[in-house]
Amino acid sequence: MKQIAIYGKGGIGKSTISANVAAALGERGLNTWYIGCDPKADGSMTLLGGRKIETFLERLRSSTNENCPAYVEGFNGIKCIETGGPIAGVGCAGRGIIVAVQELYKRYFTNDIDVIIYDVPGDVVCGGFAAPLREKFANEVYIVTSGEYLSLYAANNIVRGLENLKVNLGGLICNSREIRNEERIVSEFAKMIGSHMIGFIPRDPIVRECENRGKTVIEGAPQSSQADAYRRLADAILKNNNLGIPKPIDPEEIRVLLRENE
Repeated sequence: MKQIAIYGKGGIGKSTISANVAAALGERGLNTWYIGCDPKADGSMTLLGGRKIETFLERLRSSTNENCPAYVEGFNGIKCIETGGPIAGVGCAGRGIIVAVQELYKRYFTNDIDVIIYDVPGDVVCGGFAAPLREKFANEVYIVTSGEYLSLYAANNIVRGLENLKVNLGGLICNSREIRNEERIVSEFAKMIGSHMIGFIPRDPIVRECENRGKTVIEGAPQSSQADAYRRLADAILKNNNLGIPKPIDPEEIRVLLRENE
């Protein structure tokens, strides 16, 4: 069983990439689970035709759902779960993730699962958001970034967390913002932290068009070049053996890298 977690700066496109990779793996006939760890519980919507589902924590609180499966099956048979969390402004979102992930692992995860994808908000500085890693439920991480300073800064901060937790990084995914020399910037940054760029996802309006229809690109535009980009990324992750504990760099080195590639 491959258990991966996807991190990155807020708004960088983690859920879009996670859902499309899950859809591509489902297309291959793999038993794939998507675990959305954002309290907003909206990451799986493109796998479910735009539908928002009851969260796992809500199910735990409700005695009427004791006999219902923990997941909702979406596109290509992907099992979708949203961990859920407290209402906005109240409680700790990380605590909700810890409880949900522990219960899921204990009750539902079996050996016939091929891939589990944790789509995690924020970064691993918060203990709750680090739960899939700290509890050893995910054993390799992919960081979504772009060639912009703040995205790379956030990626470097996540790398610092991975080093502290002794968790393997599988590589960086460049979700393009059409920055000049962006592919080279992310590739060089990956080398600087002791890793590699595992995939480059171009910017394409087809992504938003599909999301507006409640679909992944794999489902909504399967013949498009963008769908093929997600398929290549899913294949690369599936075959990836280039794992290692990364080393963060001085943030000033990021600025130097960007200046050299202006």
